Amino acid sequence: MRLTWARRLLPVVFGLALAGTIHGQSFGFPWWKDAKFQKELALSAEQSARIEGVFQSTISILRQKKVELDQQEAELSRLIAANADEGVVTRQVDKVEGIRANLNKGRTLMLLRIRQVLSPDQRVQLNKLHEQWEKDHRRPNDDAKAK
Repeated sequence: MRLTWARRLLPVVFGLALAGTIHGQSFGFPWWKDAKFQKELALSAEQSARIEGVFQSTISILRQKKVELDQQEAELSRLIAANADEGVVTRQVDKVEGIRANLNKGRTLMLLRIRQVLSPDQRVQLNKLHEQWEKDHRRPNDDAKAK
């Protein structure tokens, strides 16, 4: 019975980890440095520098949290594979999800701070650019999921 529970939990845990990572990637590159984005957003050099400052002040912390998340997820996988006691696994799941929540919170706040550098019109235009970028960079698998 326990093995069945563990087999069900493992894919769920990895699915959540993957979904959170993929969903939260935004553009996946420093768009504020890209000439096309700078032009289409009418992004000033000062705005670009401020956004870079927000990004640089946050990214190292996010990377450290990601390393910690990966380590704790590996420990969770080890516990599940070892058929550990449900209470031990539950505590590890709580630890993993707490780290994931902090990572997502930090990333969301970074994105909020970046958006605050932009004017309302630039935010609208950025949303349009993001939608177009998503369409242009959609993987073939994503089309099947959308249907």
